[in-house]
Amino acid sequence: MPSVGQLLAFSAASVVIIVIPGPSVMFIVGRALAYGRKTALATVAGNNLGEFAAAAFVAVGLGAVVQQSALVFNVVKYAGAAYLIYLGVKAIRDRGRLLEDPGAGRSDSKSVLEGFLVGMLNPKSVLFFLAMLPQFVNPAGASPVVQMLVLGLIYMTLGLVCDSFTGLLASTVRAWFESPRATRVLGGIGGASMIGLGAAAAAGERA
Repeated sequence: MPSVGQLLAFSAASVVIIVIPGPSVMFIVGRALAYGRKTALATVAGNNLGEFAAAAFVAVGLGAVVQQSALVFNVVKYAGAAYLIYLGVKAIRDRGRLLEDPGAGRSDSKSVLEGFLVGMLNPKSVLFFLAMLPQFVNPAGASPVVQMLVLGLIYMTLGLVCDSFTGLLASTVRAWFESPRATRVLGGIGGASMIGLGAAAAAGERA
């Protein structure tokens, strides 16, 4: 297995990557503003499970396919971007119903699934893990696949902690504005941020 020093270095690098505002952070903030705390935390769980799935793809070798094939990269990229835009439009359309029923159309399992799909359909996550995980594999240790899966679990655990804090903070800001007009505005901002994130993802290029 990776040495203690390697694990600490990987953990430190992971925290830096996780807390820097990026697609996952913006997605979670958007969901928190649009739907509130419960959906935000369910989204955090799903998104990080999706990130672990991306790490697992890298561990078993599928990440190289995304890196080397422009077609596969673009299929994954546009599927993820389209799904983000769909969720953003849906959040904007849900604003009115949420005033009457804060949980309208939302379930924990559905929110987890949506977060999972966004995390898994982010090709940049696959490329990130493809670049990062092999650097922390101990050549003299156990199977590289097992080691990378362990590193992916560490990343997911750190992501759950950091992203939960982000989601709680954003949903607290939302709770400060309880008037119907403010709820509509924040729901619109959350939806618009997801649409913008989807558009940015669609315009992104392979590193």
